[in-house]
Amino acid sequence: MTESERLAVVGQSVVRTDALGKVTGDALYPGDINMPGQLYMKIRFSDRAHARITRLDTSAAEQYPGVVAVLTAKDVPVNEYGLIMPDQPVLCGPGGTRPDADIVRCYMDNIALVIAETEEAAAKARDLIAITYEDLPVITDPFAAMRDDAPRLHANTPNNILTHYRIRKGDMQAGWAAAEVIVEGTYRTSWQEHAYLQPEAGLGYIDEQGRVTVVVAGQWTHEDREQIAHALGLPEEAVRVIYPAIGGAFGGREDMSVQIVLALAAYRLRRPVKIVWSREESILGHHKRHPVTVKTRWGATREGKIVAVEAEVVGDAGAYAYTSTKVLGNTNLMVTGPYEIPNAHIDTYAVYTNNIPTGAFRGFGGPQGAFAAEMQMNKLAEALGMDPVTLRQKNVLREGSLLTVGTPVPKGVSIEAVLTACAERSFWQQDGARWQRLPAEQPADPARRRGRGIACAFKNVGFSFGAPEACWAIIELRGDTEIEEVILYHAAAEVGQGVHTVMQQMTAEAVGVPLQKVRLVASDTSSTRNSGSVSASRMTFMSGNAIRGAAEEALKQWQAEERPAVGTYVYRPPRTTPYDPQTGRSEPNFAYGYVSEAVEVEVDLATGQISLVSVHCADDVGRAVNPVQVQGQIEGAVVQAMGYAILEELVVKDGRILNPNLSTYLIPTVLDVPGRIESIILEHPDPLGPWGARGMGEMPYLPLAAAVAAAVKDATGVWFDEIPLTPQRVVQRLREHGLGADL
Repeated sequence: MTESERLAVVGQSVVRTDALGKVTGDALYPGDINMPGQLYMKIRFSDRAHARITRLDTSAAEQYPGVVAVLTAKDVPVNEYGLIMPDQPVLCGPGGTRPDADIVRCYMDNIALVIAETEEAAAKARDLIAITYEDLPVITDPFAAMRDDAPRLHANTPNNILTHYRIRKGDMQAGWAAAEVIVEGTYRTSWQEHAYLQPEAGLGYIDEQGRVTVVVAGQWTHEDREQIAHALGLPEEAVRVIYPAIGGAFGGREDMSVQIVLALAAYRLRRPVKIVWSREESILGHHKRHPVTVKTRWGATREGKIVAVEAEVVGDAGAYAYTSTKVLGNTNLMVTGPYEIPNAHIDTYAVYTNNIPTGAFRGFGGPQGAFAAEMQMNKLAEALGMDPVTLRQKNVLREGSLLTVGTPVPKGVSIEAVLTACAERSFWQQDGARWQRLPAEQPADPARRRGRGIACAFKNVGFSFGAPEACWAIIELRGDTEIEEVILYHAAAEVGQGVHTVMQQMTAEAVGVPLQKVRLVASDTSSTRNSGSVSASRMTFMSGNAIRGAAEEALKQWQAEERPAVGTYVYRPPRTTPYDPQTGRSEPNFAYGYVSEAVEVEVDLATGQISLVSVHCADDVGRAVNPVQVQGQIEGAVVQAMGYAILEELVVKDGRILNPNLSTYLIPTVLDVPGRIESIILEHPDPLGPWGARGMGEMPYLPLAAAVAAAVKDATGVWFDEIPLTPQRVVQRLREHGLGADL
């Protein structure tokens, strides 16, 4: 009997445990929660991309009827915060603990908090605040920001380079000497807005034990608590963070938005304080996906073996660090794709500008790297006269392959099987060791053309490059002679991905009880231990291993007749190591997920409109703990990546976002969803994963843009090296190639 046959709950497509509350409206999101006597907050954002505040007059706002307080920089005990480094003031303005807090570096900087008896009073008073600025040079181009004569946006950052990663592997001279075909390209990606369902909202108050408490949507309760406590100058145990229902995240809630300011207001006023951002405030006020430019050159032999790759990657970090060091660290690794490259020379930069800060977004750095790598692979296949699947199979990572950082890829490498499954189930047929793409059936309308393309990618599971990794779980078994109830205490955030359901399934499996006996107490720092962030496709992997350990301990106590039996366990995966500053050598990750996507598109030559006809996504998930949720993750990632590839264009001028609403920043709707999305779920167990499970939430996002670009090339004969492929951009380039002008 296989393990698959023995499992009772893991592997079953059970109904999500939060489904009923969310569809009936009973589930409470941060914006739904109220307390007696609560006040309302509005934030005054910066009016400049870069300036010094020389005068801040809040007197008119303070005198407005209903206003209780106006808080500024001088009211913040420790006026700094940041997930990676504390380089951002909580509030910008003169006075307070941070000498450079009088400088605003982007339009999203917070200057003052207005707290009033009504939301309307707070909004009107906010607009009465008078601010005098001394304008400073604005720099929004990361390449210009890196020049020696550029203004320094942070005093301790020469050339505005937040981080510079290097990879130096092999002998580049020998690699280029062996290269018989060389392909060069410059690729550009743009910002992307997270566009989660509920904009930022929350409630701050003092709880019954005197703790400063914040009810908010986030991705890591304990990290939120740590940053709040730091800014307020309080011990962490004096702060409590609770996550109720969360309307999506995608990395957009990893960094602070309203958490610290809510805590500050509740701490100062000792009354409940509520805030709900409008959609416009949300788009203006939280970070975005990094725009990245990749200039790269790949060399291969006539037989299709890649022998050398060099690349320069420049990412716009915006005004503050956020998670740029992690995002560009990933791009640095993934810009060569899931291939074994013997000789590699890569330089990757994260650069401060006066644009909106950029940070984590599904795949964090992987989609940008995958776009460049897969475009190069498809162009290389064309230059060699070789099918793109055949070329990939000659070069994909295998067990024991060395990554560009000089160390072996962790065991469980399945990219070849994933690529094969994708090709077989989509538009390719195999003849021996060679593959051939089947041509698309063309529409009757000569203004429309169809094409097919393929791409693949890999993505880390978990934090990377030496970041500490741990995940706690507590399991309590209740009952007399038999286990009547199992309580799982876990901090993981449920941001729509279904992790709470999966954790309850894994708990039931580990303890050996029906799912109905499991109850979850989640996302409250007062009752749960640190789980780490719900990001990096890590939580199923990490929580599952923690749950197995806690269940084993609890069952030992139960067998010893301790009632209730409580098991506490912290899972720590194999360590990772940071990049060597000069060579890039590292052990970057302990596990990976693998994905391949094939698409068929239809291009309207007259309008430039691109439609996705079908998408086939093969994803190795190791073990599908809840198969229908895996399918949902694949379909959701495909649609979100489709927006990145062809629709979503954030218009930014001189650091200001010009389309901060969903009527002009266009995301996919139900009418844009591809006609067919086939989820090809593979289960090659990860050696370290719980029941073999790999993380997979980000993986289906990564290769889509490159697959779409390859399909557009197949349809039109034109390569597009910049995304999004908006109708205007497509029409312009088609006209340059003499296409569509006569239609």
